[in-house]
Amino acid sequence: MSGPLAGLFVLDFSKFLPGPYCTWMLADLGAEVVRVEHPRELAKQAQVFGVQNLSPAEQALRRARDIFARNKKSLLLDPGDAASRPLLEALMKSADVLVEDYRPDVMEKMGLGYEAMAAINPRLIYCSISLCGQSGPYRNKPGHDPIALSVAGALSRFGEDPDRPSFPGVPVADLLSGSNAVIGILASLQARHASGRGQHIDIAMSDAAMPLIASTLSRNADPARLPPRGTRRVDCGLWRCADGRWICTTDMEPRYWTMFCDVIGRPDFKPHQLDAGRREEIIAELEGIFATRTSSEWMTMLEAAGTQAMLVYEPAEALKDPHNIARGMAPVHVAAGGEPVQQIGCPIKLSETPAVFRHLGHTPGADDAELRARFLQGP
Repeated sequence: MSGPLAGLFVLDFSKFLPGPYCTWMLADLGAEVVRVEHPRELAKQAQVFGVQNLSPAEQALRRARDIFARNKKSLLLDPGDAASRPLLEALMKSADVLVEDYRPDVMEKMGLGYEAMAAINPRLIYCSISLCGQSGPYRNKPGHDPIALSVAGALSRFGEDPDRPSFPGVPVADLLSGSNAVIGILASLQARHASGRGQHIDIAMSDAAMPLIASTLSRNADPARLPPRGTRRVDCGLWRCADGRWICTTDMEPRYWTMFCDVIGRPDFKPHQLDAGRREEIIAELEGIFATRTSSEWMTMLEAAGTQAMLVYEPAEALKDPHNIARGMAPVHVAAGGEPVQQIGCPIKLSETPAVFRHLGHTPGADDAELRARFLQGP
């Protein structure tokens, strides 16, 4: 099977997570994705992650383990080098989509900006992903995920400590930005059916993070007087059990709250679900109650009652969970050297044209010869 985006040709100039996440989704759904990998950027990333001294075999295994390199080809060249121009222009003429995550104006300085590429290929959909977008006072601001969350007002809401915010621990703005880029690309492809022309997509990580505060704003009339960070309902919580494990509960609907109170043996809590005056007292009581049994005992009781509860998994546990395995979200593939490689499955499930695994990540430049022969010398 070839996937729903079979026939779509994508040039991927991205380096950090939002762009590679976007093109990973496109590749899993069948698009042909070619990573244009700059030697200087690869060296920079190797320093950032402390892997500059790996052997070729170690580098190949590391790339095979890179989930966001899956199903993509690799072309190793300096996009700003004049010698690269003939191949890049040939690729541009055939491309449907270009994804890049350089800071604003960098692609233009290399002669690869949107206007120049649209002149070569008017049907090209050109997606730029950056921290704060292509316009606005912060367009040239450097930074990664937490900076975008800070600009959006979202980082201030992370954590339970009312005295200080905390990092979320997962790349929230990165993945939201990558998802928004996919949506923008698919919407632009649909628009191209009518107009015959591509367009420029401007994805800002700070923009993508702002909907994280939408529900808070929707429920509070004055944004300057939001509930303090860490102020949460009694019907949602993280509870430490006698064995040190944590259980998450989300019994917000009255029916579930009633069942929850019965399970924990405190039916007297039922009328006080939204009683702000008793919030701290009830939370303290619940912490003490959950500390009396193991997580296994609590999960058996809560699941039997049908309440909303789940053991808080570590990543290794999530990968072994029967549900995640059944959903195809924890596949294991085999690298060229025979080593098993843990992957994450495509989160988009389509009944007629499902995502397709073709190959693990290719090492930088692995597809140079094929691509040069195909685009510079014809098929």
